[in-house]
Amino acid sequence: MAPTLEVRGLRTHFFTKAGVLKAVDDVSFSIEKGKVLGLVGESGSGKSVTGFSVLGLVDPPGRVVDGEIIFQGRNLTGLSEEEWRKIRGRDIAMVFQDPMMTLNPVLRIDTQMIETVLAHEKVSEQAARARAREALTQVGIPSPDERLKAYPHQFSGGMRQRVAIAIALLHRPALIIADEPTTALDVTIQGQILYEVQKLCRDTGTSLIWITHDLSVVAGLADEICVMYAGRIVERGPVDAVLDEPLHPYTRGLIGSVPSRNVRGHKLMQIPGMTPSLLNLPPGCAFRTRCPRADDDCLVEPAITEPKPGREVRCYHPHLLDTVA
Repeated sequence: MAPTLEVRGLRTHFFTKAGVLKAVDDVSFSIEKGKVLGLVGESGSGKSVTGFSVLGLVDPPGRVVDGEIIFQGRNLTGLSEEEWRKIRGRDIAMVFQDPMMTLNPVLRIDTQMIETVLAHEKVSEQAARARAREALTQVGIPSPDERLKAYPHQFSGGMRQRVAIAIALLHRPALIIADEPTTALDVTIQGQILYEVQKLCRDTGTSLIWITHDLSVVAGLADEICVMYAGRIVERGPVDAVLDEPLHPYTRGLIGSVPSRNVRGHKLMQIPGMTPSLLNLPPGCAFRTRCPRADDDCLVEPAITEPKPGREVRCYHPHLLDTVA
């Protein structure tokens, strides 16, 4: 069976006065029907721009300069705005980190949700309202009939985010791209949302790309994980395998930085240094200035290799024998 989405050699660059910023540089991955892909990395690693590129939401001075985005067998690169409008919201939906990027502050929730349904389907307003009510219930919003009549400013931040997620679920799209959507939610609601999206993927075959920096969320949600650094995927594989036996030194550093993995009373492990500017990346491996295993080999950009079945890594000196304690 063909994957829902296949990204091949994606490059998204921003052409600024200071130079060309390579936000996404040669990124490739695929996601099967009903599966969850976790896209993780530090802020500025290119995770969100990858998601925006897939949905054709990169604005000037940025643009996709190379690569293919194959969705259900169709190449999305080069589509007109009219063609994108037919796909966004219906076939591919996105949940943004800030819910106010989704919600219009001057329109009631029912107006926004009903318009979303009617934009892509010829159904009655009553049927669209029933769909909206069902979606709000699905994400755990109590008294959905009352909430439909409210305005966004009458909701808490967490409640607004749940409404944004409900809007993404309205058409049961083939693919949902979620850009850190539970960051502003408390742990109880976060758990409820994660359960609902997992159930949605399992029951309807919707594929999900979950963009986050929170490894604990990915551990319980994703089937596969891609670790990004400085615009490139540095490691990819099944989520349990990557978290239990990280191959790339950067992945190992991320996992080691999680407080629960550190001994009480000892200093928190951390990756030394800072993420390099994407305008001025060092030659070779972008991580080499922070890497304890770097040597002269790393002055040349490493290619993606598969040192273990189903595991991909972009590194000359991966951790092949040792595991994370």
